[in-house]
Amino acid sequence: MTVAVHISGHQSSSVETTFTEDVSSRGARVPSVRRWRLNETLKFESLPGDFRTLARVAYCRPHTEGYVIGLEFLEPSGRWVVNAPVGSGKPLQG
Repeated sequence: MTVAVHISGHQSSSVETTFTEDVSSRGARVPSVRRWRLNETLKFESLPGDFRTLARVAYCRPHTEGYVIGLEFLEPSGRWVVNAPVGSGKPLQG
C-alpha cells in the first residue's frame, strides 16, 4: 500500500514528503533523498488520516534516487485513512 507521508529528523525542522513502499502495524519502508543514521529517531506522519509516530531507523540503504529506510514505529497514535478502490464507496481505516 502506498501512502503519502512526511518524515523529519526528530531535532530538525526540515520535512520531506515521500511515499510508503511497504507498511505494517510495526513499521514502514520509505524512500528518502537523505541518508539517515542507524537508530536515528525521526517523526513520521501520514498525510491522509491522523497517524503520527516517532520512528527508529532500522536500516538505510542506497536506492535509485537516494536511499530507502526501514522504520520501526515507537509511539504510534491515530489511524491510517486510505481511499478505497474506485466503486467501493468506503474509505479503508486501520
